[in-house]
Amino acid sequence: MKSRSAELTIILAVLSIISMMVIPIPTPLLDVLLIVNIGVSFMILLVAMNTTEALHFSVFPSLLLLTTLFRLALNVSSTRAILSTGNAGTVIHTFGSFVIGDNAVVGFVVFLILAIIQYLIITRGAERVAEVAARFTLDAMPGKQISIDADLNAGLINEKEARERRETIEKEADFFGAMDGAMKFVKGDAVASMIIVAINIIGGFIIGMAMNGDSLTTALQNYTILSVGDGLVSQLPALLISTSSGLIVTRSASGGTLGDELTRQLFSFPRFMYIVAGVLTLFGILTPIGPIRTLPVAALLAYGGYRMTQNLKTTEMQASKKEVAAEEAEVRSPESVMSFIQVDPIEFEFGYALIPLADSKQGGDLLDRVIMIRRQCALELGIVVPVIRIRDNIQLKPNQYSIKIRGNEVSNGELLLDHYLAMSPGIDDPAVTGIPTTEPAFGLPALWIHGNVRERAELAGYTVVDPPSVVATHLTEVIKRHAHELLGRQETKALVDSIKPTHPTLLDELIPGLLSIGDIQKVLGNLLREKVSIRDLVTILETLADYAAITKDHALLTEYVRQSLARQISQQYCVKGQVLPVITLSAAVEKRLADAIQHSEQGAYLALDPRVSQQVYHALNEQIGRLTTLGQQPVVITSPAVRLHFRRMIERVLPDVPVLSYNELDAAIEIQSSGMVSI
Repeated sequence: MKSRSAELTIILAVLSIISMMVIPIPTPLLDVLLIVNIGVSFMILLVAMNTTEALHFSVFPSLLLLTTLFRLALNVSSTRAILSTGNAGTVIHTFGSFVIGDNAVVGFVVFLILAIIQYLIITRGAERVAEVAARFTLDAMPGKQISIDADLNAGLINEKEARERRETIEKEADFFGAMDGAMKFVKGDAVASMIIVAINIIGGFIIGMAMNGDSLTTALQNYTILSVGDGLVSQLPALLISTSSGLIVTRSASGGTLGDELTRQLFSFPRFMYIVAGVLTLFGILTPIGPIRTLPVAALLAYGGYRMTQNLKTTEMQASKKEVAAEEAEVRSPESVMSFIQVDPIEFEFGYALIPLADSKQGGDLLDRVIMIRRQCALELGIVVPVIRIRDNIQLKPNQYSIKIRGNEVSNGELLLDHYLAMSPGIDDPAVTGIPTTEPAFGLPALWIHGNVRERAELAGYTVVDPPSVVATHLTEVIKRHAHELLGRQETKALVDSIKPTHPTLLDELIPGLLSIGDIQKVLGNLLREKVSIRDLVTILETLADYAAITKDHALLTEYVRQSLARQISQQYCVKGQVLPVITLSAAVEKRLADAIQHSEQGAYLALDPRVSQQVYHALNEQIGRLTTLGQQPVVITSPAVRLHFRRMIERVLPDVPVLSYNELDAAIEIQSSGMVSI
């Protein structure tokens, strides 16, 4: 209700201002409106002086237009009154007679000086500053966005703070862009006021002498007083508004008012005040100015410097005492240890020699690569990777880095920043020499080579990558391998809520009537454990809604979901168009596995003779080695009944070998048997 009342008031005010340009108004009302104009201008100036940030006064560009329109409407009304009746009210007459006195020329010159000050100095300066601020704000937007993403990935801010910062950047760009245009109103107003005064004086001469029969002296005195008074009454608010505009566009985000910042920054160097006091004293002694005029000012400056020195010492002592007291209170408080028990989902730690990787000032782009890794994981796996904490660790070797999940190291590696990592195509070139190492992401043999060998290695067919790419690839593979550990109930809730606006009926049926968030999280975790993307969350939840009424077994529900994602899973491993080379299990192995499946209250499990397991491992390794030699990705296919149990059996030994069932294959896919596991 209050908002609608304010909107109605503004609408009526704008309509009234426009009406003033056409409808004559009585001089008593004109006096009141002129005083209102001066009061509003003073209020705007005070708000501009006490605003800590430009966005705190974001309505200023619109307010600038309204006040300029109001001032012009008053000019039209006062001009009508001056030329038609020779009486523009008490306010205008008082301003004119007070400034002019007995000399019309002096009054006109004073008005002209005020107009020149406003137009040439304040208005044009503020206009230029607004133009440059708008240009620089727009140019700085990409860099600010990257900085926000970097802080977000480094864990310095959360998603909400990042969103607020982005909104602030957009508002700043809009504000300074609007100010750049709004300053044209102020500039035009300054020009219009001078033209209106000239029109009033010339028109007054003509009307006074030709129509009213006044003498030249009388017409000059009367109409000059009224014209200059009208100009001053409009020029004073315009000068205040122009000053407010200059203050707004020249303020930086200092976090304090203009008075606070002037006092803190201008008078924060007491020794300079002593120097100025000494210079003024010398002026008084060595020049005809005389010490009588300069010594009082010099003494005042020296006293001010002394008081500031004492205040700075007192402030420093108080700040030191407060800091010590705060540290003691923090140590004694029971909450002081809370920060130590927080565990980051993902941590990337590195030795001091690898600091240039993360330091943008030294050309490091690790933070930008982390942003791309998070986007890649969102596209490929359908999960939002948590913030990756990046920091140095002096306990590591200088060239070593470590990747941790939930506070535990899951992988590590070493980098040589002045080298390149070269992986052999299978046939080594004797001319390509370097330091033998192992590629950290996939465990392939590689060499650290110097830059002068890089071109030769690439010509020989080696895969050559720079150290930042090695780290990015390694980090990406670790995240994919441990994605199921990063998906908790809170993250699952966020994913589910993301589709709620488009699929409310599905969620109302499924949660919490059939499954809880924890049940869904376990199914999604099972999929991610085998690197199955959960991006098609709607299909996954639709399948769970279909089968959750039949069973609550998470493993069985996962199998149903995998069958619904048959096209996605098939295309994930399909090569050469529609051909999928696979390793199958012999009928004897399938029967052994099916017979070894046991059922209990905790679910089904595989109770296979360890000797048989070893035989299966050995036979599977032979087939995998043969396919790897041929350059093919090993994919095992089994019957739906034993797929899950076979996958669990080989998971610890061969975690990267995908196991599919016949029901998970798209009908359009051609199966090509490339080997069989038999014992």
